[in-house]
Amino acid sequence: MAQFNEYKAQSPLLIIGGFFLLYVVVTALSLPGAAILTLAAGALFGLVQGLLVASFASSIGATIAFLASRYLLRDTIKQRFPERLSAIDAGVEKEGGFYLFTLRLVPIFPFFLINLLMGVTSIKTWTYYWVSQIGMLAGTFVFVNAGTQLAQIDSLSGILSFNLIVSFALLGFFPLIAKGVLNMFKKRRVYKNHTKPKKFDRNMIVIGAGAGGLVTSYIAAAVKAKVTLIEAGEMGGDCLNYGCVPSKAIIKSAKIADQIRHGENYGLENTVPQFSFKKVMARVQQVVADIAPHDSVERYTNLGVDVVKGYAKLVDPWTVEIKLNDGGMQTLTARTIVIATGARPFVPPLPGIEETGYVTSDTLWTKFAELEEAPKKLVVLGGGPIGSELAQSFARLGSNVTQIEMSDRIMGKEDLEVSTFAHQSLTDSGVNILTSHQAMRCEMRDGKKYIIVKHNETEIDIEYDELLCAVGRSARLEGYGLEALGIETNRTIVTNEYLETLYPNIFAAGDIVGPYQFTHVAAHQGWYAAVNGLFGNLKKFKVDYRVIPWVTFIDPEVARVGINEQEAIDKGIDYEITRFEFEELDRAITDSAAKGFIKVITPKGKDKILGVTVVSEHAGDLIAEFVLAMKHSLGLNKILGTIHSYPTWAEGNKYAAGEWKRAQAPETVLSWLEKYHTWRRG
Repeated sequence: MAQFNEYKAQSPLLIIGGFFLLYVVVTALSLPGAAILTLAAGALFGLVQGLLVASFASSIGATIAFLASRYLLRDTIKQRFPERLSAIDAGVEKEGGFYLFTLRLVPIFPFFLINLLMGVTSIKTWTYYWVSQIGMLAGTFVFVNAGTQLAQIDSLSGILSFNLIVSFALLGFFPLIAKGVLNMFKKRRVYKNHTKPKKFDRNMIVIGAGAGGLVTSYIAAAVKAKVTLIEAGEMGGDCLNYGCVPSKAIIKSAKIADQIRHGENYGLENTVPQFSFKKVMARVQQVVADIAPHDSVERYTNLGVDVVKGYAKLVDPWTVEIKLNDGGMQTLTARTIVIATGARPFVPPLPGIEETGYVTSDTLWTKFAELEEAPKKLVVLGGGPIGSELAQSFARLGSNVTQIEMSDRIMGKEDLEVSTFAHQSLTDSGVNILTSHQAMRCEMRDGKKYIIVKHNETEIDIEYDELLCAVGRSARLEGYGLEALGIETNRTIVTNEYLETLYPNIFAAGDIVGPYQFTHVAAHQGWYAAVNGLFGNLKKFKVDYRVIPWVTFIDPEVARVGINEQEAIDKGIDYEITRFEFEELDRAITDSAAKGFIKVITPKGKDKILGVTVVSEHAGDLIAEFVLAMKHSLGLNKILGTIHSYPTWAEGNKYAAGEWKRAQAPETVLSWLEKYHTWRRG
């Protein structure tokens, strides 16, 4: 070290310049060792001089790497890091400089990767340089300071010196400190135009009493937080009152009617089912009424939730104004607010649709309850899960159903063979399915209603008594004060991985967030919204979407978890398929319901479950075992080694695992075993 200091004293510009140039080259070429060089800068030149050398050299080198990426590697980087690049692009598009500063201050990605990926974006070179210079300064200081302490070690005891221990502790804690400072800065930016209350009426306010809001408020009350749940309509949300519950009730009635119609499948006589459609619809309403107490005001009040009936509007990030259903206004403040207002059916803007009238999955229950018999001619617009379930049910209850789907198949998110299977099942139930037909307009002629669709450039008129719109659902975003607060929406409320909106104390959960519009996902998000909202200052949890099941309740049901075969192909996964046909399952045969299959996707030669599709009666129940297995990284061997009761539908899962095991049988070993047993027989 003394000799180096002598060289430096004789030729300071040469030594410092040479080191500077070396640092620039290493950084520009994205070579490993930048951290070592930063420590060396402190050890060789001291804190002030070392900081200047390392800071400017790293920023200049980073900018050279940035320019090389922009002009030489743009296409390659895009192909190699598409997912990471999309995340960075999204941030740059919103606030390029601040986003880069965040990446520099808190190293989410390695610095060399930031240099290369940012070169692919549209950020200006000068902006990139000066933001990098400032953003890396704090981290560079920490490393240079540690280097100066290392240079002072002259014995083994020096390793335990207080200054060195503090310097290296600072190295470890710097990312956490930087992240905390950055979060504080972000909060000040976001809340700068708002005055935070000194005291709060509530710990949490939840807007919307669907699945997401109910779970959020329940958890908050369970951990003794003071929580208010605000709901203008019926408790239980869409699922209880208009969606999951009533649709499953009518599916059951329709299935019984179909079984009566096909009694010979069970050794009975085929019989035309005799029923009152009005009674069927009355039973649907009764089912809703029987389940309603589970989600009622009384139950949640007893659980410790303050339930307020009215329309909520955000006044500022902590204040909610409530227009009460019984008149009057109420204003409440809360440290945390959760928006869980759900979604509504989307009605396509077809010319004439308002004049001719329509129902949705929300409104049909009230309107159809007034009918003496099922609609004679029913058109179902939409070939997704909701449209398919209701089309089959009303066809079984006597309606002449035409289902119209714009794409080339119904249930397009499933594999082609599953869509084909579903198409045949609905056709067998009497549904006339028109795929590749685009709805153009609705008309009234001579007192009759028509929907005009286009197929192969030809327009076709379809007469109907009732039109059911089932083409998807859109988030309820209006009327809650989101626009005034600047909370970003893009079909849904935009949140981060913790379900935080623009304001870290305002969360969103359920259909209003997505990405899945399922009741069980809304409940899943409700847990995260409650825990992050109440305890996020201590520990926050990212929402886990890795294992999400979904079920379409046509007959037979279609259930899925993980990827399907088409997605495996799209992702370039080296996979294999294991199938088990229910025609081989004893219980399916006894129930005269042997149609369907289990389809499992695994990596080649491994029992890890990547995805499962079950098509059968009770598929929604059978999929649960695979969901559990995937959630806890259990492979098909574990399912195969689990005892399943006989005769049950669940045995199908074990037999599917057995099919995989049989396909993996080592033929060479079995051949030798055969010879061994032959030898043993003498």
